[in-house]
Amino acid sequence: MSEKQKKPQKLRARLPRGFVDRDAADIRAVNEMTAKIRAVYEHYGFDPVETPLFEYTDALGKFLPDADRPNEGVFSLQDDDDQWMSLRYDLTAPLARHVAENFNEIQLPYRTYRAGYVFRNEKPGPGRFRQFMQFDADTVGAAGVQADAEMCMMMADTMEALGIARGDYVIRVNNRKVLDGVMEAIGLGGEDKAGARLNVLRAIDKLDKFGPEGVKLLLGAGRKDESGDFTKGAGLDAEQIEKVLFFVGIKDYAESAADLAKLLEGSARGGEGVEELNQIGHLVTSAGYDSDRIKIDPSVVRGLEYYTGPVFEAELQFAVTNEKGEKVVFGSVGGGGRYDGLVSRFMGQPVPATGFSIGVSRLMTALKNLGKLGQDEVIAPVLVTVMDGDVESMGRYQRFTQQLRNAGIRAEMYQGNWKKFGNQLKYADRRNAPIAIIQGGDERAEGVVQIKDLIEGKRLAGEIEDNTTWRAARVAQISVPEADLVEKVREILAAQAEDRARAG
Repeated sequence: MSEKQKKPQKLRARLPRGFVDRDAADIRAVNEMTAKIRAVYEHYGFDPVETPLFEYTDALGKFLPDADRPNEGVFSLQDDDDQWMSLRYDLTAPLARHVAENFNEIQLPYRTYRAGYVFRNEKPGPGRFRQFMQFDADTVGAAGVQADAEMCMMMADTMEALGIARGDYVIRVNNRKVLDGVMEAIGLGGEDKAGARLNVLRAIDKLDKFGPEGVKLLLGAGRKDESGDFTKGAGLDAEQIEKVLFFVGIKDYAESAADLAKLLEGSARGGEGVEELNQIGHLVTSAGYDSDRIKIDPSVVRGLEYYTGPVFEAELQFAVTNEKGEKVVFGSVGGGGRYDGLVSRFMGQPVPATGFSIGVSRLMTALKNLGKLGQDEVIAPVLVTVMDGDVESMGRYQRFTQQLRNAGIRAEMYQGNWKKFGNQLKYADRRNAPIAIIQGGDERAEGVVQIKDLIEGKRLAGEIEDNTTWRAARVAQISVPEADLVEKVREILAAQAEDRARAG
């Protein structure tokens, strides 16, 4: 007797950690948002470009895989020629590769934008995903800070195009050269102090999170949080800490200019950074962007690895309720800066570049909190029901559907089991269809169709208590000649829209 064959095990459907499926509402919200961003970029004279999801890993610059497995940070694989490829970590490194590879063909300055998904091989958590969308704009080949000033203005215009009011956002600007000058002023200049500088800059970057007292601890011996976990500090002495805290505590850049110049005395790089900040401040003010929109702010620390000059950050100022029910300021939704060294890695010659990146998913969350996204009505399709399954009848139903579509009305012909008409109306209800089109043999013989106003029908159903009243309330379903189908559907949809508007 042969052994009974084992039943094959059913495959378990499961989503990888750190990834999400997006529904229709989210997709439409992203499309609405990116269309508004794209319009601003185009208005500034930027053109689109697209790079692939995969790049050779060494082109990304930040990570290289081990012999056996990729380093933490990127998703990598080996090509058939044993070269490592990785899913892009951001959109900037691929642009740098694209510019270097096509340097002789592109027109400098090269002004471009692109949107796309990026991937981080990091531990996922609340609000931290392994795949998310960014929307970048960059200018390559322009060395003057006027290009950085333009980026800041374009960021401000983008915030307002998305419906974020003045006062609810600010573009904060600093300069990496000024930060380097402060490091020199406290004795942390030179290549041998690179690690110490990084620790100080990371402490400064926690200012919004921990406040001046928390940063003071991180600049010194270290900080213990509420759970008792201890973070080792940068080990600065009291005088060094005082200078750093003065720098990041500057609230009014103009009023503190003299003291800042004194702090940076003797640092050529720091002085150069201050001059660039002054130029940006003059350029944006001349163009009508006051400090309530674009603000010089020495506490901004971004991209410690590759920014070389001005750095900027788009920050939202309004409060939202977090997952713990606490009111918190929303914070950063994007930023960027000057990265003159990134393209140069491929070229062996200086190639200036500046740009910024918007975190699409995070910004979408902010806009939903403000009620600025997903407000446009998406009307479900009109359903053309199927009463008869012969070829001639199906052709007529399909013709009705196409007539509605050609008139700009969303419509679909029922594609399920047409023999159970009740299921078709249940389907229409689940889809929230506004109207059902019905034609059986009797209607076909008369050259008419029944149009059922499903929204009005639902309202009447809530008011009607007996069959007599129901039969008297047939206004929810009317019979019209086939030739009047489109016109009558339009009329009903318009009446439904007016009802929604009145309801608020």
